[in-house]
Amino acid sequence: MTTLRTALCQFTAGTDPEENLRAVDGLAERAAAQGAQLAVFPEASMARFGIPLAPVAQPLDGPWAEGVRESARRHGLTVVAGMFRPADGGRVANTLIATGPDVDAAYDKIHLYDAFGFSESRTVAPGQEVVTVDVAGVRVGLATCYDVRFPELFRAHADQGAVLSVLPASWGAGSGKLDHWELLCRARALDATVWVAAVGQAPPGPDADITRPTKAPLGIGHSVLVGPDGRIREQAGTEPELIVADVDTDEVERVRGAVAVLDNRRL
Repeated sequence: MTTLRTALCQFTAGTDPEENLRAVDGLAERAAAQGAQLAVFPEASMARFGIPLAPVAQPLDGPWAEGVRESARRHGLTVVAGMFRPADGGRVANTLIATGPDVDAAYDKIHLYDAFGFSESRTVAPGQEVVTVDVAGVRVGLATCYDVRFPELFRAHADQGAVLSVLPASWGAGSGKLDHWELLCRARALDATVWVAAVGQAPPGPDADITRPTKAPLGIGHSVLVGPDGRIREQAGTEPELIVADVDTDEVERVRGAVAVLDNRRL
């Protein structure tokens, strides 16, 4: 059996990138202590939504990304975390940095959250490229939050050899939004017969009501690890939480042998 020990690092990011970097480093240390090879953090780990993003954006060789790289080096694992970097026209890119012993890559969120009264495209420039990376010999696809509503991206991960898609998110609260989150994460696993490690921001404050919309998407927690058969294997609550679990990559082959949806496609 081939496994990739994966950590779902759910926390609540604040507005200070340095404080958030310290939180990332602390969780990466805890994940490594439990044998994790891959630690997945939420979208906007650098700084939460709801503040002007251009002033906090940094390039991929800036201090925040370099801090993530140093944390990954020090703890000996691969880290995937959400950040913002400058883009054309005064906007920013909503970027995942993926860095570790075998990889140093970035993915810019393709599908922007222009929904439920929020307009991410006003301040964020869309990405264009599908990105997959190799972590400890396992191909992993990168996606961000609203991307989960677009199954073609996850099928593209599978077409590039991925057996696991990671989905950092800062999911918007609201009536029925937890149902959307769970259903979509499970559906994308089934669409592409991949594992899905979806890691969300924990909502701000212990009294946050995840059924009540907020002006900006600040997270609802409930990070999930979904198997390629669509079953939830691990799930967090609304509090900050670290979950470390083994992703059985051989299970992908078994599920694809039973239900060959990728081979059976006609469109």
